[in-house]
Amino acid sequence: RSAFAHKGGVHVSAVTKNSLAYEHMRPEWVGNSRRVLVSDMAGKSNIAYKAKALGIDLDKKNALGKVVHQVKLMEDKGYQFDAADGSLSVLMKKAIGEFVDPFNLECFSVVTSRTLENPCLSQATIKISVNGEEELTAAEGNGPVNALDHALRKALTKFYPQIKEMHLVDFKVRTLEGSEGTAAGVRVLLDSTDGSELWSTTGVSENIIEASWQALIDSIEYKLSKDKKKR
Repeated sequence: RSAFAHKGGVHVSAVTKNSLAYEHMRPEWVGNSRRVLVSDMAGKSNIAYKAKALGIDLDKKNALGKVVHQVKLMEDKGYQFDAADGSLSVLMKKAIGEFVDPFNLECFSVVTSRTLENPCLSQATIKISVNGEEELTAAEGNGPVNALDHALRKALTKFYPQIKEMHLVDFKVRTLEGSEGTAAGVRVLLDSTDGSELWSTTGVSENIIEASWQALIDSIEYKLSKDKKKR
């Protein structure tokens, strides 16, 4: 899968001009495909290639340089976009003004409790507002992220019914390099689907709930943005 993957900005720039400069054959000949990764080594060529693949025109408002700069800043903080096209797509669409935040978070809280008789149970309470209208909901889950996911989608369904179509299918947590012990920074990667498409989003924080929240928000915003584009 990585035989035709390109990460460095110079490599990608050359490949887009003449693929044989860095590829010994056409990927399609062996049932493969070219992959361009977005990382702290990425240049404008990487971002432009990914934007085109995602159907986003970064020429609007001269957003290419802005996105490159933002990606590099976020990568320095521990974000990785090479496996999180959902988060990258949302970032790009916001940069060109094609997508705005669909709701505002007022507050949320997550509580996990355990008794001698019962296993751990998490409860999440969340208050959001959409166009000035507030919605307060609560939900339970088998973990804090699961409870927060249920509560958020429950609150948003009133305003965006299509949220019911999506659900999380995978949840991964990685400790960031250089972090220590229980105070370690973490990177969360979420995989979501609505039955017709699978997408991945990411979040980074020293607090696993906050990192998960970031990835969860990106996942929902990706779903809403792609549905908006279809209409």
